[in-house]
Amino acid sequence: MTDLTQTSAASAVSTNQSFEPIEAILPHRGTMLLIGRVSACSDTTLTAHASVQPDAWYADSDGAMPAWIGIELMAQAIAAHVSLLAMRAGGRARAGVLLGSRSYAAHVPVFARGAALRIDVTEVLRSTEGHGAYDCTIDHGDVRVAEAVIKVFQPTDFQTFIEGSNDS
Repeated sequence: MTDLTQTSAASAVSTNQSFEPIEAILPHRGTMLLIGRVSACSDTTLTAHASVQPDAWYADSDGAMPAWIGIELMAQAIAAHVSLLAMRAGGRARAGVLLGSRSYAAHVPVFARGAALRIDVTEVLRSTEGHGAYDCTIDHGDVRVAEAVIKVFQPTDFQTFIEGSNDS
């Protein structure tokens, strides 16, 4: 039986927290590390930041980031949240996967060259089997540029999960 916990209002978020460098929080490396830093984290929320790099692999001819990459920004912010909670408990986060979203809404076609993006994630559901859902937003200044509810999964045995996926 799946035990689902609906997450209620977020616990207090302190923006005075100090966080490890993002490389100590996320396993992503090189050009696949899109989040630059974390500025706030609670039991149910996290705020991360990313900058649109005009020379990055994703940049179009104007140096902008296609808005569809926003779903990966959200996924990395969720991974940072899960990792920081595990670190706080004295452990390490298990590997996880992005399952998807019923609706990813980008309100702009691209995130502008040099844009400073704020990614906020709020856990709305967690199961003991590793399923979760997060309400996610991306803002550029005071403008909401993307939003989605993202579903994720952290299998107990990631290797078996991946190998089982290849058998189908």
